[in-house]
Order: sequence, then structure tokens, then C-alpha cells
Amino acid sequence: MVLRDAEVMPPLCPGTSLTSNALRVLEQRYLLRDNLGNITETPADMFRRVARAIAAGELIYNPEADLAAKEEEFFNMMSNLEFLPNSPVLLNAGTRTKQLLSCFVVPITDSVKGVFSAVRDSAIIHKSGGGTGFSFSKLRPASNILGSDSISNGPVPFIDIFSAVTDVIKQGGVRRGCNMGVLRVDHPDILEFIRAKDNPLSLTNFCLAVAITDEFMQALENNNYYSLVNPCTGTVVGKLKAKEVFNKISMQSWKTGDPGIIFIDRINLDNPTPNLGKIESVSGCGEQPLLPYEACILGSINLTKMLKNIHGTLEIDYTKLSQTVTAAVNFLDNAIDVTTYPLSQVEEITKKTRKIGLGVMGFADMLIKIGIPYNSEEAIKFADNIMSFIRKETVRTSELLAKDRGAFPAFKGSKYDISGSCPLRNATCNTIAPTGTISLIAGCSHSIEPNYAMVFVRNILEGEHLLEINPCFAEIAKKENFYSQDLLLQIVAGNGWKDNRIIPDSISRLFVTTHEIEPELHVKMQGVFQRYVDNGVSKMINLPKDATKEDVANIFILAYKEGLKGAICYREGSRQLQSLSKTEEGLELVSNYFSEIRLANIQGDTDE
Repeated sequence: MVLRDAEVMPPLCPGTSLTSNALRVLEQRYLLRDNLGNITETPADMFRRVARAIAAGELIYNPEADLAAKEEEFFNMMSNLEFLPNSPVLLNAGTRTKQLLSCFVVPITDSVKGVFSAVRDSAIIHKSGGGTGFSFSKLRPASNILGSDSISNGPVPFIDIFSAVTDVIKQGGVRRGCNMGVLRVDHPDILEFIRAKDNPLSLTNFCLAVAITDEFMQALENNNYYSLVNPCTGTVVGKLKAKEVFNKISMQSWKTGDPGIIFIDRINLDNPTPNLGKIESVSGCGEQPLLPYEACILGSINLTKMLKNIHGTLEIDYTKLSQTVTAAVNFLDNAIDVTTYPLSQVEEITKKTRKIGLGVMGFADMLIKIGIPYNSEEAIKFADNIMSFIRKETVRTSELLAKDRGAFPAFKGSKYDISGSCPLRNATCNTIAPTGTISLIAGCSHSIEPNYAMVFVRNILEGEHLLEINPCFAEIAKKENFYSQDLLLQIVAGNGWKDNRIIPDSISRLFVTTHEIEPELHVKMQGVFQRYVDNGVSKMINLPKDATKEDVANIFILAYKEGLKGAICYREGSRQLQSLSKTEEGLELVSNYFSEIRLANIQGDTDE
């Protein structure tokens, strides 16, 4: 079967269509099946199922609520692809599972019982559709004497156990689990942790991040040593040169893409509920700092659907965007009440804080539509304007919900509990998630990422290859009469297609792709969004294949200066396993695609 984004399926609602790739993913992962494996719902049925289940949360606060109207509001928002929630909602809402949250942090305590309780808890969470983050920082270092005179192996070998369990349990039964492993930079085993993914085929279901402290960054700036602390005793057991450790982190990230870094003191400075404890880890993709056993629900607004045409020019429809934010916050808050929690500890802390994470997707495609190159200062300013507006509207809606439903239960003693402040319904409100699958469903670019390529092959779905043709590119290329098989073959092969003389410079400059963007601009773009996000921002900082480890080091330092809560670098070709590629399969898929178009045209002529 030839799969491509240029072909669309029948509309869900007037003016809305799913790409064939979106339909394929929905069929493979999301649409309900009977006991024989037969699909029993359409995409519209799925959105209706989800809308009805989430709207039911209104009854908790208003027994006279108009559920039909709320269901229709939620249905229209999703079926028009204006907003989509995280995958567990699409998978589980209105089913027997009912687990709707995507991000979890599971604590690990320093005992065999504590470690394997965390293994069990993570398995339960993965089975229900969630992803997990862990801090291994409380585990005693290697060579510590245990009570039975045996020697501790340290925290790093335990990561293999969590990874092995994840390999055999799919999230929600449809996809492999996602994990984040964190170790503080002042843990005595930090050097072993940095090397943990030296073999690119190991720990493939784990991202790793070093939790960087302000003390470490100060020692790095002053070229000093910093202390290593035994987490069990609190005693200093050694010192390392900060620059040498930082160089090892940068070198390993340059080599394999892991570890990334999170700035743990900065994260805790923004912790809205320090009265409940410190944040030790982040979620599986790094975008969501959470307390132990805390969970969060995410959703993203499709910015390509937030445009209006004014005298032939596209611009942001701020009225529609405001309405979508209001409905989305309502949707996510309801989900906290109607979800089934996989663990009682998760339910207790999550209902105390009621964290949500409303973000965006389709940012790069939106820039193309309004004529702004991603790699420009204009794009940075535009990101500032739109995310500041979304932040203001999200907080406004959370305040209104607090008036009707009450503030989050842990409000007293939180950082918001100050004289003159308005109570919030949600301890945190905004997150920029990676939106990998939901952006594919929505037919738009991922999150705030630039486009990987205008035409490429996505390697997903148990080895199946999906040909993706950027819809903005296809639309403009057809309109300007330069859409052709030869052009698509050039793009897939990476043969300098922008040098093609038939493509005006005014158009080609809009189709900037990931590796055409300076790494520093990736950091600045992430920093702009972080400014208006109280959780985290999931974004890849891409570097060319010939980048050096010094380039990676400079990026990490810039990330700290720009106020980021974390950073992950990817140097082209540094990982053997990639989900996106421009390969020989792409050349074949493009050829097959145009062959089918020609065949369809011939059949159409015959029918006439």
C-alpha cells in the first residue's frame, strides 16, 4: 500500500479532512476493535466517544449542565483538528480502561523493595497508556557496603531492569513505553550514568538526562571542582572538575544524543507547590516536571487552524484562538475528574495539584502559511506574541474555573497563595509537548519544531514506511505549478532541490528545514516558548553531522543562559535508529505515488 499525506480521506466535519497517513495511524493504534480484531468505529466515532466521556465531567460541578452542548463543543474542536488531547485520551476515553493521563513520575527509594515497587508501578502505568520518568538519584552509589556485607552495584544497572520491563509492555497495548531516567550531577556514579547509552542499541526505550545544579554551573563558569554527595548519608565523598564532567556530557551527547540535561534547581524554583515536596524528575520526553507519583494530562492546539483570511492575507484569528484555549482548558480539567487512575498514590497527588499542559502544534506550518521563514527574527517575535497570548488566555480560563469549581486543593501554601492573587484551578497550565502522533493525525508539523523535510519517509507502525509530503509545500507547489515527480525525488534524495530555477526565492525561503537552521536559533526559539510555559518545552536542538563536541557544549551553556529548563541535542547521524529518514524507500514510494496518480487519471478519463 502506498501511503502519503497528499491524499485525504472524506471529511469528518465540513472543511476538515484526514490524510491517508492519519487514517492509517488511527486504524493501527486508536480506533476500537472487537474481540476478533475488527475495527468497530470511524475517526468521527472516536472523537464522539471522547467528547461524550470528557463532557460528563461537567455533572460533577453542575448537575444541570447541558451535556449535549458541551459534548458538541468538544467534538467540533477535535473533529475539526483544532485541538487534540494526548494519546491516552483518544485511546481510552469512553472505554473500560479510562486512563487518560500521559505523563507520570515514579519515585525510586533506596532498597530492593523500593526499586521493584517502582518497576511494578511503571509497568502498570505503561499498560494503561502512560509514559514514565524516574530519578535514580536516591540510590546508593556503587561500591557501597550493604547490610549483608555485599557490595552495591549503584543505580545504573537498575536502569536495564526498567528498560527490559518496558520492552515487553506496550503503552495502552499499542505502542512501546517511553521512559526518562535522571541522575543528579553530584551523584558519585555520574560518570557511569553519562556513558550508560554508549551502545546505541541499548536502553532504546529510555531518554537520559543529567540533573544539573546551579552549584555545578557556577563551578563550571569558575573552572572549579564541585562535590559528589552520597544520597544515603548526605556526606561529601569526592570532588570532580566541573569542566571535565561537562565535557564528558557534551561528548556523549555529540556521540549518541544522550544524555540531555535538565536544570533541576531552576525547575524547583518554578515548582508551584514546594509545600508538597521537591521535583526530582521529568516525564518521558522531558516536557513535564512532576512531583513523585504526580501525573499530568496534555493537549495541543493546531495553530494552522487558527488563521483567518483578511483581504487575501492570512493572519492569526485571536478570537478563535481564545475560544479554543477556553474550551481546551475546560476539556483537560474535566479529564482529571473522569480518568481512572492506575495507582492510588497517583490519584491523591494529581488531584491535589490538577496540573494540565496546554501547548501547540503546527507552528512551522503556520509560519509557512503566513509567509515567515522559521529561521528569522520575525519568527522569534511571532512566537513571542502568540505564546504570550495563549498563556494569558490559559491562566484566565483557569482562574474562571477556580471561581466555579474551586482552586486546586494544594493552593494553600503554594506559590500562588499570596495576598491579592487570583486562585487557579490548575497548579500548572502550559506545556510544549512533542506531539509526535497527534500532529500526524492533525496533518500538521510537530509541536514547535521546524519541518524535518518537505518530503520524507517515516519509519513507524511495526516497520511500515509512510511517505509524508508536507501539505503546505504541496499546496503552494501545485498553485505555483512546480509540483512534479522529479521535484519530490530530488527532495527525498537530498539533491539540492532549492537550487531548482523554477522555484522563486520568495517561496523557497519559506521551506526551511531542521538542518538548515542554526543551532543557536533552535535554542532561542525554545527559550521564547519557555518564557510563557510554566512546565517544560520539549524541543530537539539539531546540529549538522560535522558539528563538534564543543558545539554541543556551547549549546548547553546557551540553554542555561536563555532560561531553558532542559536541553537535548541531536547531531545528524549520531543514532543508528531513526524514525525519520530520506532513503531509497522514499524514492520508491514517490515513484509509486505518481504511478497511482497517473493510473487514477486514466481511469477517470475512461469513466467519463
